[in-house]
Amino acid sequence: MYPHNMFHPVYVNPYYHYPNPRPIEVSTYYRTYPDVDPTQFKKSAESFQRLMNDASQIFERLAQSEEFAFEVMQAAQVDDVQRVQELVESTGVHGNVDIDYNPDGLTLEMHSQVEGSDCCILTMVIRW
Repeated sequence: MYPHNMFHPVYVNPYYHYPNPRPIEVSTYYRTYPDVDPTQFKKSAESFQRLMNDASQIFERLAQSEEFAFEVMQAAQVDDVQRVQELVESTGVHGNVDIDYNPDGLTLEMHSQVEGSDCCILTMVIRW
C-alpha cells in the first residue's frame, strides 16, 4: 500500500551485526578507586562553617537594624563602594567579602581557603 514501508517502524536487534552475526563481548573490567581520605573535605566543611557564621552576622545586622539597612542601600544607590564595604565589615566579618550591587539588590561573595588553596565560596543575593 505505501511504497517502501515508510510508515512502518523498523526494529533492529542490537545483538545482531549484519552481515556477520556474532555475540557481543562483555567487558569484565572494573575500575579501582583510590582510598578515601576525608581530611581535606572535613577542613573545607569547617572553613565553610566560618563563612556561614560571618554571613549570619551580616544578615542578623541587616534584619535587626533598619538604620543599618538604610545606610547600606543609600551608599549603594550613590555608588559609594568604600562605604558599603565599611558597613559590611562593621558587622564583625572575619574574611574578605566581594560586594556587588545593582538596582535589584546586593550580592555578597565570600571565599575561604584551606592550606593555601580555595575550597569554599558562599554567594548570597539579597533583594531590595
